Amino acid sequence: MSYLAGKIVLAVSAGAPNNGKGETTTTPVKQARVRGRVYPYVSAQAFRRWLRDTMTARGSAPSPTVRVGKAQGKAQKATTSADPVRYADDDLFGYMKAGAKSSDDATTLRDTPFMVGTFMSVEPARPTEDFGVMSRGVEEPVLHSHQFYTADLAAPFLLDVPRVGTFTLPGNNGGKANYLSEDAARRAAAAVELGAAMVTFRGSPALRLPLEMRRERVASLLEALADLVGGAKKALHYGDRTPALVAAVPMAGGVNPLGFVIDGAEDGSGLQVRGEVLRQELDAWAGQWEAPVRIGWRPGFREQVRKEFEAEVAELLDGGQVRVDHPRSMLRDLAAEIRGGRCDGWFDDPAR
Repeated sequence: MSYLAGKIVLAVSAGAPNNGKGETTTTPVKQARVRGRVYPYVSAQAFRRWLRDTMTARGSAPSPTVRVGKAQGKAQKATTSADPVRYADDDLFGYMKAGAKSSDDATTLRDTPFMVGTFMSVEPARPTEDFGVMSRGVEEPVLHSHQFYTADLAAPFLLDVPRVGTFTLPGNNGGKANYLSEDAARRAAAAVELGAAMVTFRGSPALRLPLEMRRERVASLLEALADLVGGAKKALHYGDRTPALVAAVPMAGGVNPLGFVIDGAEDGSGLQVRGEVLRQELDAWAGQWEAPVRIGWRPGFREQVRKEFEAEVAELLDGGQVRVDHPRSMLRDLAAEIRGGRCDGWFDDPAR
């Protein structure tokens, strides 16, 4: 197996975790219209920022960022160091760094090994507008307002495990943005002394970090997800952002069989977790997944849905093909297995 596929559910209660662009004095939340109904959402960019910041708070050194271009009307950009050898976040989350045409530092980019979708509400939920007044110490009160909502948000994710700590070099990149710049490649050569090796990866020459470093980066990502914090409007709408529900399954290819297992009901009545759909997906992908399907479900969250799901997959639970635990326990236990070398087969593509 070489991919970790899954789905995450965040429970937002009277919150505004990701604001949209305001055109008036009212601060809106991000929201989409689907067939005429409103669905609040959290962007993948915001979620990835939360995850990156949580990794930093847990001790991971973040890649320094640089902002270029300040004049209005001129090109502006901000980039990280684009050094995935030194910085785990550049490795896991990807980057693009465009060099000047006259410079030796050419454009370099890396597609993210950790992919995540938009956290869309599983049911229509019209945001509420909250009205506020700032009157302390001023003669004329200042009026302001913002939106908030209550909803369960769900998004898929996919981690390309072999690409963690593996960087193809300039030239033949196999059509996939996963390479180091010439300058970074020269600097990365020093990493060979630390145990990195030159390999052929998916048809291209590549630099691969030692397995211990690659294990640590994947484990750190999972532990950060278990301890996830972040979001806007925390002073007014503090909210727990750790997953209420998370499911993961190792896959041989980049397919996510959990997309329709955890989803919103077609009648708009809320979250559904369908055991029979999971059973059919696992049957269809027989030989392409590795047991168990790990599910983390917080106690008290959608208890009736959980009872129905566990009844539908009772045979899979008894046989060990599906395992249900607390999200934090599930993610931390999986991180410990990876760090301890029990999942080393995931770090290489399956033999064809």
